Amino acid sequence: MAGFFEFSMMRTRQDINQKLLAELYHQYLNVEEDFIKDLFLASETKLGRVYVNEEVLSKDNMVHILDFEKASHIIESAEDIGISTCYCRHKMHHLDQACDAPLDICMTFNNTADSLIRHDHARRVETSECLELLHQAYEHGLVQCGENVRESPTFICNCCGCCCEALLAAKKFGNLHPVQTTHYLPQINYQSCIDCGKCIEACPIDAISRNDEKVVIDHDICLGCGVCVRSCPNSSLSLQRRKEEIITPVNSVHRTVMMAIERGKLQNLIFDNQAFGSHRAMAAVVSAILKLPPIKQAMASKQLKSRYLEKIIKKLA
Repeated sequence: MAGFFEFSMMRTRQDINQKLLAELYHQYLNVEEDFIKDLFLASETKLGRVYVNEEVLSKDNMVHILDFEKASHIIESAEDIGISTCYCRHKMHHLDQACDAPLDICMTFNNTADSLIRHDHARRVETSECLELLHQAYEHGLVQCGENVRESPTFICNCCGCCCEALLAAKKFGNLHPVQTTHYLPQINYQSCIDCGKCIEACPIDAISRNDEKVVIDHDICLGCGVCVRSCPNSSLSLQRRKEEIITPVNSVHRTVMMAIERGKLQNLIFDNQAFGSHRAMAAVVSAILKLPPIKQAMASKQLKSRYLEKIIKKLA
């Protein structure tokens, strides 16, 4: 259930023992690994994705970056914006392990923001204040992780490598890519690099290290966030577009259907979930399936055992 963990810690409250809750959450999410593995690693399509630090992009990259890749565009196009306490750092605060990154900086948008504001889990802010908070996040070396969709993402978290669940998972299981990377990779200009090591310190998931007295970047686990580029005092790091294409689901329904198919649980998603009980919701699900590659369509048809869906797929093919 989206928000099950987060909402209980996205504000300070007296009706529950938040310290005890934080200790239990930490045990469940950071010590035991079954849930976190299932959440981040059980499907090829990821729940969350990383946004690139726009302030370090070159002019050429700014020309070619797409709107849905920019956190600033998400903020500027949102009708409602809510700011909440960072669940991850709040949890670690109760364990005396929190860092000094800003606490009230987690962003939600549109219907999600409106709901959280009405239920006192977030405060309403204007676009200008949210953009200023994004700039503060850049200055503190935080990584922007949001919903893995192209249209109307519901949230952007500003994550640190010491407290936040997604980045901690990236440290543990980096090669398996718990969160979807950006379209960028950092490159080092060794002719101008002064080997100061600041990029090593700045990387939130330890993707940069020193090998044979030389700074190297592990591109297999790199998120492409650009935090290292900002930390370089000699402008010896730059972001380059990745060669491989990264597929981002269109919207939440598209992403949810893809994840369910890849986990072999499409039938559970549809038949066990009352939210998909209406004709409108089912139409959205079928529409998402019909937009998938043929292999994923075949997987969906097999899981649903639906002759109706099979005939539609064959007709469109």
